[in-house]
Amino acid sequence: MKVLLSNDDGYFATGIQVLLDKISQHNGQFLGESIESICVIAPDQNRSAASNSLTLSSPLRLQEHSHFAKASAHLDKVKIFGVNGTPTDCVHLGVNGVLGYQPDIVISGINAGANMGDDVIYSGTVAAATEGRFLGKPSIAISLCGDTHFETAAKVLMELCQNRNALPVSNNCVININVPDIPYNELKGVKVTRLGKRHASEPVVQQLDPRGLPIHWIGPAGSAMDATEGTDFEAVETGYVSVTPLMIDLTDYGAIDALNQWNTQ
Repeated sequence: MKVLLSNDDGYFATGIQVLLDKISQHNGQFLGESIESICVIAPDQNRSAASNSLTLSSPLRLQEHSHFAKASAHLDKVKIFGVNGTPTDCVHLGVNGVLGYQPDIVISGINAGANMGDDVIYSGTVAAATEGRFLGKPSIAISLCGDTHFETAAKVLMELCQNRNALPVSNNCVININVPDIPYNELKGVKVTRLGKRHASEPVVQQLDPRGLPIHWIGPAGSAMDATEGTDFEAVETGYVSVTPLMIDLTDYGAIDALNQWNTQ
């Protein structure tokens, strides 16, 4: 098993470092296979909310930072690279040639903050996994709904990935995992969920820069609008790990008949 790790918080972020350390120390089975190598290819700065953007107007550069791996990691099978691009760029490079081999799976995370409901459209974390799926690789995105208990999220992923029966993973969908930010022993279990929905974002924040000119900040995400039973919001709020399968097809099949009728008028 050759594992490609990425994220949108940067190669230096706590979440991806904790996950790298956990996977590299793992001596058991990972989706039914032993781990041969682990490579981190992640942005060289925080690229949260980059969505699925690719960098087409400037060259991409990889710089090795393998010294960032914890001393406890099995360093003989670990490589870490930073890229001056987006999460999608990182996975695209990793799958399409820079490694000299094909990774078997793409894992994005552990993100600092939830990626639930409408978040998945904007999320660079989910986008990295989506790019893996576009390129034919089984892909998982994992997020901690906070910024403290990264060990909890890492342990959850390792347990879910003990074998393919524990977490059926294919190259037909992205598995999106959100973990409550609580100690592992306080988790209530795992729920398979659908995406909830958020209210519209908060208003734009308007300020003046030091020269008195107006500047604008994107407001924070809105609160949950659909957090009913069965959603990712409801699962996390009640102490469960949320596991949501995401498909890429955005077609509104329910509107096809209505559009065909309009088109024949």
